Amino acid sequence: MTDELKETGCEEYQALARRDFLTMASGIGIAAFVPTWLPQVVMAQSSNSTRDIVVSIFLNGGTDGMSMVVPFGDPDYYRGRPTIAVPRPDAAVGTANRATNLDGFFGFSPGMAPLYPAYEVGDLLVAHATGSVDNSRSHFDAQRYIEVGKPRDTNVAGGWLGRHLATTAPLRSDAPLRALSFTGGLPKSLELGPKTLPIPNPANFTIGGNGTTASARTQWLAQNYANAANPVAANALDSTNTIALLQRINFAGYTPANGAVYPTSGFGNVLRSTAALIKADVGVEAVQAFKGGWDTHANQGNIPGVDGQGMHNNMLDLSRALAAFHADVIQGSTAYGVTVVVISEFGRNARENGDRGTDHGRGNVAFTMGRKINGGRVLTNGWPGLAREVLEAGQDLRVTLDHRDILAEIVQNRLGNRNLGVIFPDYTPRFRGVTKA
Repeated sequence: MTDELKETGCEEYQALARRDFLTMASGIGIAAFVPTWLPQVVMAQSSNSTRDIVVSIFLNGGTDGMSMVVPFGDPDYYRGRPTIAVPRPDAAVGTANRATNLDGFFGFSPGMAPLYPAYEVGDLLVAHATGSVDNSRSHFDAQRYIEVGKPRDTNVAGGWLGRHLATTAPLRSDAPLRALSFTGGLPKSLELGPKTLPIPNPANFTIGGNGTTASARTQWLAQNYANAANPVAANALDSTNTIALLQRINFAGYTPANGAVYPTSGFGNVLRSTAALIKADVGVEAVQAFKGGWDTHANQGNIPGVDGQGMHNNMLDLSRALAAFHADVIQGSTAYGVTVVVISEFGRNARENGDRGTDHGRGNVAFTMGRKINGGRVLTNGWPGLAREVLEAGQDLRVTLDHRDILAEIVQNRLGNRNLGVIFPDYTPRFRGVTKA
């Protein structure tokens, strides 16, 4: 599922990670045509498009958003977290690991500091006290509801990104691959997406089996299924064309722009490969990636030198990879604009537990990044506060900003798709000024 697995995670998270549930999440591969279940839709134009490519990153495990972006202006943050709180930016001289001030109330923890340049130039927006209206504390259910775009409904077909792709014309009509996920199986978010594949590593994507016969097997697939009925024939052709296309891209020799340096971690390699894919201009419109290790029930370690600094290291890997992608792709030269969205299934308790960790909670933090993102600020729909009497169930940061408001505005204004009622069923989003004109 990801390249990180924390032993402090709850039993459900451990079980999901061990069996790699994303590889079993979908029996659907490529959808060659617009699904018949779709209602009347208005297809976005593909020629001379100003639409962005979207990179969706899911932080599975439930991130502690209040350790990533610290509400140091709320004194109850420190009352509820006497041992794991990140020190204020204006803490006494000599205090180590202080937060980086963002707006006088919120700050980046040391592990998120590499993202400050993107924030400072206005390309990074932080959304706080955001999340799903569903109050499930199950990793599986909460992630599923976010990926399909509707909470508490197990009958929704496809995922929000898949339905976006199914209701918009391709950026390039000849593209064999419109979207991919860096997973072994297609995640819920991309289900029903046309010309969509799970590709764990695009640098060596091929048909399974002995490497010496890969070329022959690919040719056999194309020839044997050429005269089959659609969508089988189209799927086979798209698969073989995708293999050929990816083999033409020099992933190993890719040189980032603007001096960007990606971490050599699994996630760093994912974003580096994403950059190479986008710059190759082959028609890919959506990328789904995952980064785990956020289920921090004990010894959270969100600052250097404390409790093994596990969360700090995880944040540092995330922020360094995103910072490199910002310098390389968003500030670099690409044929299309790019918007990045980072979200998790739920946040953590506002108050630390007895093991210097945090248990499953509610309100969380999300990030969006791009040149057309109205960034350089922390967006809240009214900070709900951390005093015990205002916490949800006496323990959680309240969700005051539905994550679908953020996603829907990006889908319409940056991805050029106005079919929001299909992408986010039974929900009328309220735009929050996430994007620029």
